[in-house]
Amino acid sequence: MRLIPRTMSTQHPDNARVPEWSRGEAIEGEDEVTEAFLAFSNYNVQEVMWDAEGKDVDTHVIRKLFSRYPEYFKKRQIGVDVFVTYRLPNPRIEGADRKVFAETLESIPNNFDIAEKFYGKNAIPVFEVILPFTTESIELIGVAKYYEKVVAGKQDVRLWDELYVRDLVGEIQPKTVEVIPLIEDKDSLMKADEIVGGYVKAIKPAYVRVFLARSDPAMNYGMLSAVLSAKVALSKLSKLSRTLNIKVFPIIGVGSLPFRGNMNPENYKNVMEEYKGVYTFTIQSAYKYDYPPDVVEKSVSDINNSPILEPVELDSDVEMSLKNVADNFTVSYQAVIEPLAGVVNQVASLMPRRRARKLHIGLFGYSRSTGKVTLPRAISFTGAFYSIGIPPEIIGISSLSSMKDADVENVFSQYKFIKDDLKRALKYFNWESLDLLKDAWKIDEKVTAQIKKDAEYAENNLGIKVGEDNSYEFKKHRLLSSMFLLSVKEGENAEAKRFLYEMALVRKSLG
Repeated sequence: MRLIPRTMSTQHPDNARVPEWSRGEAIEGEDEVTEAFLAFSNYNVQEVMWDAEGKDVDTHVIRKLFSRYPEYFKKRQIGVDVFVTYRLPNPRIEGADRKVFAETLESIPNNFDIAEKFYGKNAIPVFEVILPFTTESIELIGVAKYYEKVVAGKQDVRLWDELYVRDLVGEIQPKTVEVIPLIEDKDSLMKADEIVGGYVKAIKPAYVRVFLARSDPAMNYGMLSAVLSAKVALSKLSKLSRTLNIKVFPIIGVGSLPFRGNMNPENYKNVMEEYKGVYTFTIQSAYKYDYPPDVVEKSVSDINNSPILEPVELDSDVEMSLKNVADNFTVSYQAVIEPLAGVVNQVASLMPRRRARKLHIGLFGYSRSTGKVTLPRAISFTGAFYSIGIPPEIIGISSLSSMKDADVENVFSQYKFIKDDLKRALKYFNWESLDLLKDAWKIDEKVTAQIKKDAEYAENNLGIKVGEDNSYEFKKHRLLSSMFLLSVKEGENAEAKRFLYEMALVRKSLG
């Protein structure tokens, strides 16, 4: 069995600090090649996600890594010891990038040829691709068959008489690619076994990796719904593994702040305990660049060498209970998010840019393409809420008071660190923001009253002090939040941007 990576470095732009090797505030182009090497060499990350979804990407990355760092990659073979995994644009969702989808797949055989010369033997440096927004097995089958029949299969196309494509371009390797579904919406997470099962039955892979989103579902449906959806997905994938007798290796996409996963060098052990059964954890930009390098390296090594925790298989009635909670919670959460969309988009537009990315609308926006609101990417969304003094973790939490006792019990028995996540987030809560929002943005009092109700539920029912931690960092963040709201009200955008940056430094993440 090949090495399955435990850690995956991603290009999520959630870092507050700009790394010293970056030539600009936004990491792009040649700096991303440097970043990939440093993820391997400095931080001991075992896999790099090379991201063509929502941004331009260099498909010559393998050649550049070999040419710049030959001694390192002679010792650590790409595709055996360390891994580069492409994230494709989904042609169903991102119509403008359909040709980028094709172009990225077409680069895989070229990488094989380069690696063969570099290593002096058959070597497949890139053999896996990630498909975002996966909702059906047919999408995965389509990617696998497109590569097999169109990319690799064209070598047997006859051009003229006895002239074939392979006579011009040589034999095309590898013959197949492995497709990793990235499952991002709540309904699809709840049926992850169906999506993966259909792919397994059609393609018959030796094993399958499955990428569960944690960040976008939080933005779209609320933190509680995102966690519960991941729990149900992990349970169903474990059962699928037994039923089909195939190894399933889950990946989870977790960011530094609680809303996006609480995965950072100070809390990684809790995250591993929370998501038992997950094999690979993402190491995003804030994790790498907003904490001391030695702390980052040690924590990543710990993850790489840690035992795999057995997945938790839930009874079907518990799975249904968690689904019901997630569905009901989503309604309460979205009722607050929708009227705040204007605020979020305005604040997000002022956030520092850490990665050159194209316009992207999250699933919340897609699901309301004929409705009222669209939202920015999850990182800007999360950073915007923290910056206005309302950590989004709190929104909707009081809806638990109207749910069945048995359902609430299931929530607290399955979401082990719910209070820890809320405690960390709510230290940043700024009570003064509620009045400032009504004053500066004319937010309906019903909306701020609901946020207040959520905060009071956390205090009275969960025993969590909201916005009361007066240690330096949290008090400073709350003061900066008030100053930010006042500066926006007065149209002082330059000052507002400075406050945004200072808050991000305090919380060690943009969002």
